[in-house]
Amino acid sequence: MIKIGIYGYGNLGRGVECAIRQNEDMTLVGVFTRRAPETVHTIFPDTPVYHVDEAATMTDAIDVMILCGGSATDLPTQTPALAKLFNVVDSFDTHAKIPEHFEAVDKAARAAGTLAAISVGWDPGLFSLNRLYAAAVLPDGQDYTFWGKGVSQGHSDAIRRIEGVLDAKQYTVPIEAALDAVRSSKNPALSVREKHLRDCYVVAAEGADKARIEAEIKNMPNYFAVYDTTVTFISQEELDRDHKGIPHGGFVIRSGKTGKDGENTHIIEYSLKLDSNPEFTASVIIAYARAVARMAAEGQSGCKTVLDIPPAYLSAKSGAELRKILL
Repeated sequence: MIKIGIYGYGNLGRGVECAIRQNEDMTLVGVFTRRAPETVHTIFPDTPVYHVDEAATMTDAIDVMILCGGSATDLPTQTPALAKLFNVVDSFDTHAKIPEHFEAVDKAARAAGTLAAISVGWDPGLFSLNRLYAAAVLPDGQDYTFWGKGVSQGHSDAIRRIEGVLDAKQYTVPIEAALDAVRSSKNPALSVREKHLRDCYVVAAEGADKARIEAEIKNMPNYFAVYDTTVTFISQEELDRDHKGIPHGGFVIRSGKTGKDGENTHIIEYSLKLDSNPEFTASVIIAYARAVARMAAEGQSGCKTVLDIPPAYLSAKSGAELRKILL
């Protein structure tokens, strides 16, 4: 049995708690929270809850610690720190900062002899793999990635960190004209702004400076600054009533050419339609936690991404079973 710990208990942590129950080779050691443990109500009543300060005393009890904090402020410090104690998996999704996050985690994990997998999810994650496979198969081509329409957990979390914001949901919306142009093999040159809109619904504290909050959102680097962004202020009641789900999805498309003079055009498209972004992300993370446990048992250490991990390591089935049923 692979023994799992959950560090942080929000939407993603709850998704991981559920996903573990669907994998017979895994068991949940417990949830680690910054809150008072007695105030945390888990989905399953028998899930143990500990304060984060107790984690360092439980290194022998956990094979893989899954980090469920936010990318804006939690994971940049938590992942390197916990990689000194555990094999870890995180879902760091600030694309522009992944190289520096990798270096920090790799340094910590190599020094400790642990194994870490970062930026695990569906993008970065499964979509990253699809881009790699498609570009390797069609080197003469162009990649396009569209997200949504759906709730971005990372962007919503970034808004909630702004002073004066009580709650928020951010929807990523693909621009249909751009999507249609790609699917028709026109190979358009699209800027970031031409591919997506960002639609934000924000609950502000009473008396908060809404103009400042809106400006901070629209000018936030790595999140909103390069997009056309709308900010709508609503009540908590409206947010709970009209925006309670966490759907998401997206498309990875590669348009490429083959033949003597590039006369034949091919489209590779991979899509996801998700009722629950955090639950699906949690399910991806669980598969990579299995891979991390196996690779660590082989003596590997340092930091890995989905690009570095053999796909067979994700499955609970043996290599012989996979060759029989999938090839």
